[in-house]
Amino acid sequence: MSTEQDMADEWAAALEESGDAGDDVNNVELDELKDTAAPISVEEHARLDSILDIPVTISMEVGRSKINIRNLLQLNQGSVVELDRIAGEPLDVLVNGTLIAHGEVVVVNDKFGIRLTDVISQTERIKKLK
Repeated sequence: MSTEQDMADEWAAALEESGDAGDDVNNVELDELKDTAAPISVEEHARLDSILDIPVTISMEVGRSKINIRNLLQLNQGSVVELDRIAGEPLDVLVNGTLIAHGEVVVVNDKFGIRLTDVISQTERIKKLK
């Protein structure tokens, strides 16, 4: 767990150094949030803990293209496959194949990452499941 935290701290420090850590951030005053929900029981807390360690697959999708097998077999080094996205359009962020956000690629310390620019609401995600 400490290695994950160390990596998160490294990313945060690198973003700060690169000047990307808030270029397009607007400070706004927020109303104080009030927790109106009843506190969870020990049993509910144990159930929640049991799902927090379940691994999921997160992937970023640049775009898609449909081609027939004939054209697929003709691909070689240097071939270009046209995708259904316009250059500069946000990438899709998928968790277990379900769209959860959009983002943009960032490079920090020679590693690729993604900065989330728009997170899909729970309501929208549920609508797409139907």
